[in-house]
Amino acid sequence: MAKEPEFDLKAAHRYFAANCFNQAWDLIDKNPRTPDEDEQMIRLSLASVYHWTQRPDCTPETMSIGYWQNSRVYALVGQAVNARHYGLLALSSAQNEGVLPFALGYAFEALARAEALAGNDAQKASYLTQARQVAKTLADPETKKQLLADLDTIR
Repeated sequence: MAKEPEFDLKAAHRYFAANCFNQAWDLIDKNPRTPDEDEQMIRLSLASVYHWTQRPDCTPETMSIGYWQNSRVYALVGQAVNARHYGLLALSSAQNEGVLPFALGYAFEALARAEALAGNDAQKASYLTQARQVAKTLADPETKKQLLADLDTIR
C-alpha cells in the first residue's frame, strides 16, 4: 500500500498544473531554444496536463487548453504526428457542453498548425476556415484579435 505523502497532494497538483504550464509557455516564447530546452518544454507541457487530470476542478475546457499547449509544443519541435494527436484531443475536449468557444477556435488552430507542418495543405485550409468561423462568434474583441493573429502565423 502506498504511503500517504507528507504534503498536501491537492495543493501540489494545483501548483504544478499551473506552474508547469507557465514554464512551458516561457519556453514557447523563447526564440531560439536549445535542444535541451525543447525537451524541457515537452516535459513541462505534458506534466501540466497530468497534474490537471489529478485535480477535482479539471474540466473539458482546461483539458482542451492543456492539449492545445501540448500540440503547440510538438509543432514547435517539428513533430507533426504528436501535434496532430494533441490537437485532436483539444478538439474533442472543446466540443463538450459548456466549453467556451475560444477553446474550439484554438483547437482548430492547433490542428491547422499540425497539418501545415505535415504538409497537408487541404486539411490545413479546412481547419483554418473552421477556426476563422469560430473567431467570428467570439464576443471578447481581444480574444478574437489574438486568435486571428495566431492563425495568421500559420503558413
